[in-house]
Amino acid sequence: MKILFASSEVSPFAKTGGLADVAGSLPKALRKKGHDVRIIMPLYQCVETDGYTIKKSRKGFEVPIDGVMQKGLLRQTTLGDIPVYLVEKKEYFQRPNLYGTPAGDYPDNSQRFGFFCQGVVDLLKRLDFRPDIIHCHDWQTALIPYLIKHEHKDDPFFAKTALVYTIHNLAYQGIFEQKALAALGLDNSHFTVDRLEYYGKINLMKGGILTADAVNTVSSTYCQEIQTNEMGCGLEGVLQQRAHDLYGILNGIDYQDWNPATDPEIFKNYTASALSGKAANKKNLQKALELEQSPDTPLLGMITRLSAQKGLDLLESLLPKLQQEKLHLVILGTGDEKYMKMLSDFQKKPSHAISINLAFDQTLSRRIYAASDMFLMPSHYEPCGLGQLIAFRYGAVPVVRKTGGLADTVFDIREGVREPNGFTFDDYTPESFWEAITRALDTYKERKKWDKMVRSGMNSDFSWDHSGGEYEALYEKALKKVRV
Repeated sequence: MKILFASSEVSPFAKTGGLADVAGSLPKALRKKGHDVRIIMPLYQCVETDGYTIKKSRKGFEVPIDGVMQKGLLRQTTLGDIPVYLVEKKEYFQRPNLYGTPAGDYPDNSQRFGFFCQGVVDLLKRLDFRPDIIHCHDWQTALIPYLIKHEHKDDPFFAKTALVYTIHNLAYQGIFEQKALAALGLDNSHFTVDRLEYYGKINLMKGGILTADAVNTVSSTYCQEIQTNEMGCGLEGVLQQRAHDLYGILNGIDYQDWNPATDPEIFKNYTASALSGKAANKKNLQKALELEQSPDTPLLGMITRLSAQKGLDLLESLLPKLQQEKLHLVILGTGDEKYMKMLSDFQKKPSHAISINLAFDQTLSRRIYAASDMFLMPSHYEPCGLGQLIAFRYGAVPVVRKTGGLADTVFDIREGVREPNGFTFDDYTPESFWEAITRALDTYKERKKWDKMVRSGMNSDFSWDHSGGEYEALYEKALKKVRV
């Protein structure tokens, strides 16, 4: 199949979360299966400044934004042997962040991603590449299937192209005021309940869900959760309407990239059968972060976007208690101003037990995974979660809330499973989170049982080999709908 991935972020070029990891690793897995895969994304400032080889192209385009024809250019780079098309518009994408600042989103995000989506549709007809599948991700690309199904419904170029739309996080929907229709190059005929209208505003994700040939999200449990009033974020009715075309496919990770046996960023390499290197990583991280160098002190890692979704309010309640325990806690992340300030204020108190690192640091993140005995993910909700999958790979036992993809991947001994690989809690309360942590700390003292859990996680397979096959099957289902 010829497959085009359209994503607002792709690792390693630009990343704020798990979407970038998926958009950077799933295409490689599909390429290995023999498909002609290509990627298109915006040309952000960080892509230009991080040293990637970017080729110029003579191809350009013009699309209507706010009633004015706006010009864009096409650039190109590669991800391994995968072509990566870069949509250039300096006024929109030459900024220090992808979507906004800690204070909030950029006010012109509707124009920015409306321009990107219009540009993708226009450029496809100029490229020597007619995709069988256009695979779009999250609200930033939701306008692509919507435009093709409405504005280009009679265009023979797209007649045999199937549209697949993946929801990575339903909470971020691309909701704007009605006047943003003009910014998107659309007239008011699209402001109806069966199109983009949403409680007096417009909702781009709604448009993607309604028009894609197949819709999926990134775990089976989350797929069911988002069809309920509690977790549907106002779109449960729309999702129930598309239930026959809605699927849950668990994310994977790139096992070549995330591999403690070969990772050049960690202090010492190790495997499930030779765990001594993990102890060396712990010792070196303790030293680097000025924690007491104690091999028997459990080290808890937390690498996260600092937002309410990730359970930061639960963590805030427990920080004083964690500080009193015989443990080390290492936190790495950036995000919402509220939580940045909370952790920054806590950081000012002298502590030899807790290390707070308010940054995006890829090397440090790998070293935390390699050094951690436990990995904390107290998420309020979690569509899939990649942190626990990476933690498994690096021998860190996850302590997680049982929701979404966490429920599909982390199995507690209390559930009667033969090979437990972590600790879970149900109620979203500090007390339940603390109970799971203390059970993990107690089990840590039983070394044989603990090492068995560590190896169970390390020997599990959450690579793209299986999930990539599920996406192939999803693409086939979508193609059948357009090629009847």
